[in-house]
Amino acid sequence: MQNALRNKYIKYGLIVLISIALILFTQSIKLMKNPDSAPVTWMTIAGLLSLWAFSMIGIFISEKLNSSSVKVLREFPVLGWVSITSLVMCLLSDFFVDAIRAVDFLSITTPILTFAGISVANRLVDLKNTSWKIAVVAIFVFSGTYIGSTMVAELGLYISGK
Repeated sequence: MQNALRNKYIKYGLIVLISIALILFTQSIKLMKNPDSAPVTWMTIAGLLSLWAFSMIGIFISEKLNSSSVKVLREFPVLGWVSITSLVMCLLSDFFVDAIRAVDFLSITTPILTFAGISVANRLVDLKNTSWKIAVVAIFVFSGTYIGSTMVAELGLYISGK
């Protein structure tokens, strides 16, 4: 049983490490295309390693609390534990804040959105089993998001005088 649990943590650690490598790759490519963007420094590496450590701590907490008798703790999402871990660590030390600040935000979002797309694509069979009404809801959600974003952008341009 311990061996299976250790293998599970190794698997999670490698997946998060691949994500960190993709973030570093994305930031490097962005730096080549736009030399004025955030450079890759030792603080960037420290920030990525901090993000990896926070993710692993959050995964560990989530796995340990899966057997909790308290339903809220048992069902609390992994992302919540990672966020709480990050928040606590950043409150305890400014080093983590400075290190994570050295990681470009858009470099983080690219691999995350890729993983989200892959996870959705793996569940297309489940999507086929839903009603056709979900397509109508999706159209309204996408349209509303687009119109809302456009209105916010127009308001920003109006306020700035452009």
